Amino acid sequence: MDRTEIRAKVIDLVSETLECEADALTDDARYEDLGADSFDLLELVTAFEDEFGFTMDDDALANIETIGDSIEAIVGAK
Repeated sequence: MDRTEIRAKVIDLVSETLECEADALTDDARYEDLGADSFDLLELVTAFEDEFGFTMDDDALANIETIGDSIEAIVGAK
């Protein structure tokens, strides 16, 4: 799976989890600005791990603030 495919799936998962329009989501979109709370972020991380078949370590989790951060963490884990 290449970065473009990963990005598309991340956007879908964020849109579904946070109930927002996928077309409005960019790599720079901050989860906080999208209304995500800590439970939403946990749900997203779990969805990312399940979808992409890896486990995010605590260091990666601490640095995820945007959709782009999520994409980079997933690409880096692959």
